[in-house]
Amino acid sequence: MSLSLEVSVGKATTIYAVNGTEILLPCTFSSCFGFENLHFWWSYNSSDTYKILIDGTVKNEKSDPKVKLKDDDRITLEGSTKEKMNNISISLKNLEFSDTGKYTCHVKNPKENYFQHQATIFLQVVDKCDSCSPSPPLFFPFSDHEVEEVDNTVTLIILGVVGGVIGLLIFILLVKKFIAFIIKKTQEKKKECLVSSSGNDNTENGLPGSKAEEKAPTKV
Repeated sequence: MSLSLEVSVGKATTIYAVNGTEILLPCTFSSCFGFENLHFWWSYNSSDTYKILIDGTVKNEKSDPKVKLKDDDRITLEGSTKEKMNNISISLKNLEFSDTGKYTCHVKNPKENYFQHQATIFLQVVDKCDSCSPSPPLFFPFSDHEVEEVDNTVTLIILGVVGGVIGLLIFILLVKKFIAFIIKKTQEKKKECLVSSSGNDNTENGLPGSKAEEKAPTKV
C-alpha cells in the first residue's frame, strides 16, 4: 500500500533565537488518506540528553489536538488541526542556552497501518543576534541564510517598454481613425460641390429638367 503521511518543520534546518526570548517551533503534517486517533509528539535531543517534550493525539480532522503529556511548563501547543491546517507547532518560552539542540516532530497515523514520519529542526540559542528584529510577542524562527533582496529593475524596464509599445499602438490607431474621418468628410464635401456645380450648369444652359424660364406658346 502506498503511504502518504508527511511531516514538515519548514524550509530552514537551523533556527536561531536570543536567550530569554520565545521561539516557535513549526510542524505540520499531511495525509491523502485522512487520519483518526493520530498520535504526535515532540522530542529533544542534545549531546547528552534525550527527552519527550510533549505528547498528544488528534481524534479526527474536525477536532483539535489534545495534550496528554508535557515535560516543561514553558512549552505550549500553538497549532490547530481544524480546517485542514494540520498544525502541531509548539512554542518555547524563556529560552536558555541549554535549550540548544535538535527538536523532532513525530507523527503516527493508525489509518495508514500506524505509519510514522518525523522531521527535525536544530535550535541554536545565542546571547544576541545583530540580524534579529526587536523581540515581538512571539519570536518566529529564521534561517541561517540572509534573505537576498530582489532587484526589480529589469522587470520595471520590461513593463515600461511593453506599456510604451501598447500606448504607441493605441495612438497610431487613433491617428488612423482621425485621418480616415478627415478624408471621408473631404470626399463628402467634394461630392456636394460637384452636385451643386452640375445643377448650376444645367440651369444656365436651359437643359430639360432645369429651372430656366419657359417661353409662352406662340399664338397662330
